[in-house]
Amino acid sequence: MHLEGGAGIPDAWGRLWAPHRMEYLKGENRPLEGNSVACPFCTIPSLSDEDGLIVHRGKEAYVVMNLYPYNAGHLLVCAYRHVADLTDLTETERNEISFLSSQAMKTIRRVSGAAGFNLGMNQGAISGAGVAEHIHQHVVPRWGGDANFMPIIGQTKVLPQLLAQTRSDLAAGWIND
Repeated sequence: MHLEGGAGIPDAWGRLWAPHRMEYLKGENRPLEGNSVACPFCTIPSLSDEDGLIVHRGKEAYVVMNLYPYNAGHLLVCAYRHVADLTDLTETERNEISFLSSQAMKTIRRVSGAAGFNLGMNQGAISGAGVAEHIHQHVVPRWGGDANFMPIIGQTKVLPQLLAQTRSDLAAGWIND
């Protein structure tokens, strides 16, 4: 039996629950006003690659799995330095973030056969940045048919692999040109 909004009235909608998402929306792992969470992008480099889900470490930036991915293999390219805005980066930091983004695309194509990508930076909380204080570039792989009814109607993303396994596959397949 399917319930409408928990009111007990049957309807035709199926529901998939993703309760972990609510914790993120409430601020889990995000330094928001009023909580004492440290910047995750400053903390992650101090962890082992496996524990931090780091795929690759560069000189000025690193590549890490997104804990709340839009798609399987969703990576973040983060500056090591804690800066918020693209204009605050040095030329070498900007260049390395761009280079690592292209390397991430090459690697994801080789490892999982992605057909396309969404790349982007949300600059500032008003633009949708979850961690606005620390610049990071999203590299989101795309495949034909990956935007089916689940994310569009169900507002739920089905990910076919655990983050630790995806990190392992991408780290092992990282392309160093």
